[in-house]
Amino acid sequence: MGTSSQSAPGSFVTAEIASQPDVWSQGIDLAGKLADQLPRPGERVAFVGCGTSWFVSQVIAAWRESSGLGESDAFTATETPIHRSYDRIVAITRSGTTTEVIDLLTAVSGKIPTVTLTAVPDTPVAEASDELIDLSFADEQSVVQTRFATTAMMLFRQAYGLVPDGILEACREATTAELPAEQVTAEQISFLGTGWTIGVANEAALKFRETSSSWAESYSAMEYRHGPISIAQPGRLTWMFGDAPAGLADQVAETGAGFVDHDCDPLVDLVLAQRVAVARALQLGGDPDQPRNLTRSVVLS
Repeated sequence: MGTSSQSAPGSFVTAEIASQPDVWSQGIDLAGKLADQLPRPGERVAFVGCGTSWFVSQVIAAWRESSGLGESDAFTATETPIHRSYDRIVAITRSGTTTEVIDLLTAVSGKIPTVTLTAVPDTPVAEASDELIDLSFADEQSVVQTRFATTAMMLFRQAYGLVPDGILEACREATTAELPAEQVTAEQISFLGTGWTIGVANEAALKFRETSSSWAESYSAMEYRHGPISIAQPGRLTWMFGDAPAGLADQVAETGAGFVDHDCDPLVDLVLAQRVAVARALQLGGDPDQPRNLTRSVVLS
């Protein structure tokens, strides 16, 4: 899907971010209908994708393994070690046309069972994958992914029994909360996580970079002090997803950088980060629906 030249800059992605409480609800409902398609307990599984979908894979794999459901790895599609003895590969591709994902699925056809989550089922992924999970209700017109990615995560979060009470209401509040000016004007943000929120931090940094063409990085929170904290200074932010390691906030404060540590679920916090990325893009005169140098899907010749 393309964007209309008649639409105001960022109108599509803004609406898609705001719709997340509703599409999350649909993803949660869908999870209960997919018992025969999702990996079985005990299976060794590789979750794969490119860009945002790779970071979504990191989150889902961390949830699954920490829940005791089996060994779970996450790879970008081109770096998936298909020589390993995986029982199943779960691929994520919004467009259903990502070349690297299609190539991977084709390479393992008949060798490793595959299931793919996509927003556009009538695409090459339909032939390349053994099974499909249709997330077309979460598809997007914007080039950048927001609700498709978070809905895929919520589907698996529900399947693993990890959805916290009140998260839809909290998400709804996050879609309308006032954004602090210092977040929108920050020239640089370092996003941090621990455990499964490292994948969230990776996705937040990608969203900030691709949406607004601004400088963002992401790290394990414990690793941040092993060098990366050197870029912290006034006018920049360090944004923590989940509980911060002891002493980190004070160390960031000593640099003069702002420390963002919202008291909310990390996926709800990701919604706030999405909104900051869009606001930053608009402030800089860009169109977050159509960021420079990007297309909705990477199809290689």
